[in-house]
Amino acid sequence: MRSRGLLAGLGLPGGEPGELPDSPKRFPDGAQYRVEIPSVEGPRVLEAVLEEAERRGVHIHRVSQGSGIMLLTDAEISEMCAMAREARIELSLFVGPRASWETGAGAVSPAGRVVGAQHRGQDQLAYALEDVLRGVELGLRGVLVADAGLLWVLRDLKARGELPRDLVVKVSVQLAAANAAAVKAMEELGADTYNVPTDLSPAQLAAIRRACDLPLDVYVEVPDDFGGFVRHYEIPEIVRAAAPVFVKFGLRNAPNVYPSGTHLEETAVALGRERVRRAEIGLSMLERYYPEAAATEPGTPFAGIPATPAKEAV
Repeated sequence: MRSRGLLAGLGLPGGEPGELPDSPKRFPDGAQYRVEIPSVEGPRVLEAVLEEAERRGVHIHRVSQGSGIMLLTDAEISEMCAMAREARIELSLFVGPRASWETGAGAVSPAGRVVGAQHRGQDQLAYALEDVLRGVELGLRGVLVADAGLLWVLRDLKARGELPRDLVVKVSVQLAAANAAAVKAMEELGADTYNVPTDLSPAQLAAIRRACDLPLDVYVEVPDDFGGFVRHYEIPEIVRAAAPVFVKFGLRNAPNVYPSGTHLEETAVALGRERVRRAEIGLSMLERYYPEAAATEPGTPFAGIPATPAKEAV
């Protein structure tokens, strides 16, 4: 950055002390980063996000959803899978139900809110697994989880051939492992990609990267209920020091639409389009300050792209 030299000319440091090491790790195709748009809550939102991305020249690699597989119809899941398959992007749908949606009081108490996205009791764990099985049958190859027990179950079922080996298990930011040892433990439990807490510094992310090989999902714009940070200028350092990363564009100053549905569809569509616009802005900073950063090229095959359901196969 030119600004660093100008500050040095005034006798001031050009940045914070300490130089972060370059991460030597990459996605299997050699890329350092991919782009994720979260909160894509249904087919119409996905349709709008893909349309906006094409209009703005933003290449998206993954979309994720927060309301849950259980609140989508079979037809909606199949449509989203077909759209993602055609666009060659990863589709990750959240597993439900979760503790905050049922009768336990702990998830709504001041000290217990951290457990809100986990599965309370064995019945709820079984319901969550049913969500995964249903999605997989409809062609889904990416699920978003926030419970360590479910993560372990999915790992072992994949190993036994009960679930597809190419099923990508993405761990939610709500599980909140915030240091290298904790994220390494999630990797050993079966996480294929991990959404780190939203307030970790580039140096903290670099420390996690040294210990772990799985891609890190990093919010560079954060929903208000997770901090509301806007970290666009940090994208180059995050990509350089923490690769491979999914650069994730949430949206500050946006209503919480979970769980979503047709009653909130117009709002969800508008929010999806704005997240793509924010991605255009953030990626322009990456291009300006770290132009050599490598992204996965359009059309590259990678895990998490929905499969053709068996009933449609030829």
